[in-house]
Amino acid sequence: MIDIVYAMATQPSAQKPSLFSAFVPIILIFLVFFFLVSLPQRKERKARREMLANLKKNDKVITSGGIHGVIMEVKEETVILRIAKNTDVEFSKQGIIGVKSESNIR
Repeated sequence: MIDIVYAMATQPSAQKPSLFSAFVPIILIFLVFFFLVSLPQRKERKARREMLANLKKNDKVITSGGIHGVIMEVKEETVILRIAKNTDVEFSKQGIIGVKSESNIR
């Protein structure tokens, strides 16, 4: 019986995986996360920045609060919106969520 135990003890044990192969799944998860989440968000941020930079007088816009208005004046950080006859309100450009296109207007 001792011979069997001794023979089992002298057999080479299974090799441990290298440090690199242990990190491969983590690296793959990071790459999948980057391509599925980060890139589309970057494209959306770029499109929003361009939309805010291209705001001009007489654009019809929607604010984050759901107010529809027409831009009367564009300043560096804000816009003046006409939301009703003789009612102008100053909004931060960051509060504009979209410009209504002609196809959206009924």
